[in-house]
Amino acid sequence: MANVVIVGAQWGDEGKGKIVDLLTEDAHVVARFQGGHNAGHTLVVEGRKYVLHLIPAGIIRQDKVCVIGNGVVLDPTAFLEEIQSLAGQGIAINGGNLKLSPLASLIMPYHRELDLAREKRKGKSRIGTTGRGIGPAYEDKVARRGIRVGDLYNRQSFEDKLRENVSYHNYMLENYYQATTFNADTLRDDCLRMADVMAPLIADVGVYLEQCIRQQDAILFEGAQGTMLDIEHGTYPYVTSSSTVAGNACNGTGIGPRHIDYVLGITKAYTTRVGSGPFPTELTDAVGEHLTSKGHEFGATTGRRRRCGWFDAVVVRHAVRTNSLTAMALTKLDVLDGLETLRICTHYSRNGEILETMPSDPAVLDSCVPVYEELPGWREITEGLERFDALPQAARTYVRRLEELTGVPVAILSTGPDRSQTMVLENPFRS
Repeated sequence: MANVVIVGAQWGDEGKGKIVDLLTEDAHVVARFQGGHNAGHTLVVEGRKYVLHLIPAGIIRQDKVCVIGNGVVLDPTAFLEEIQSLAGQGIAINGGNLKLSPLASLIMPYHRELDLAREKRKGKSRIGTTGRGIGPAYEDKVARRGIRVGDLYNRQSFEDKLRENVSYHNYMLENYYQATTFNADTLRDDCLRMADVMAPLIADVGVYLEQCIRQQDAILFEGAQGTMLDIEHGTYPYVTSSSTVAGNACNGTGIGPRHIDYVLGITKAYTTRVGSGPFPTELTDAVGEHLTSKGHEFGATTGRRRRCGWFDAVVVRHAVRTNSLTAMALTKLDVLDGLETLRICTHYSRNGEILETMPSDPAVLDSCVPVYEELPGWREITEGLERFDALPQAARTYVRRLEELTGVPVAILSTGPDRSQTMVLENPFRS
């Protein structure tokens, strides 16, 4: 069986959760490899809505095992709240269906306070983070002062690390940001209570996945956010704090790259992004409003309105290269229903120069003008269609043109939010 990586090929929010849920039918294990609860997957299964932040989308299926890898930063409070929420929807979490790496770094309350204080201080130049402490937690990890999940089970070591961190961060919070400070004893007691609840889920994720590979159990590696938010290859500094590209699926779970067989990039039939930063194809007109309202473009995690624009082939070609995409899953095609004319950005223009590839400097990208190719739209309703040949001719032409401009085929086509409203043209696990 194949091992498949799913990543976002734009600025996140591409509909990865639905595709992960769909393909999990053919996987034995679903592994999350980066990010934190700043991500959000909204799934609709038989009309029932599930919103996930940390736990992989495969948890909706009863016979699958989900894994949270070492590359994730985990807020224990948010994690346990998500488990409780799923229990309320009839999904019980235990060590049999969810495994948590002891190497995952913890997001502490002082990380959240730092995140919010920094954004407030930056004012108009703020990054546009979710304020959930993701960046400060990754900073502590890289600075080698981070507290990991496994530290919770060595009480003296945990307490020593916690006191050192609280002292360090309280100094900055009080003296530089004039923000709330924290009591180490209170944090210790709260964390230890949550550690008791999480204990049955702890497992050596890398060893477990290696066993799965030896048994030829198919693994689906689930990414969060999108390529353009990658800390290395995105629109820095308007990015997330982890590596979102396919290569990090290995580093974030503890398995080697030769075990990856297929990389699927999820992209909308148009483009969206949340937060600050350059966005060449952004629309602020009636078409932009159409995409926002019909596409329900509001974040699953924050509720923030997403910025919307035309499909940007330069962005997706960048994702094809940095992820070594095998194919695309194209979502929300039905949102384009009713538009008379469609546009695709084929390349950029800047000071008379044509740019075929993504500029590395965000200031340069911000000054780029998209060069569009126009295609006819369609009046017919595509929502819920289950066969490619049932699509209007103009919709089929649009999809094929996206394939030509990006250099990869469309393997999956989504025409609505429900699991059933999907065309699987090529199944990554069976190709």
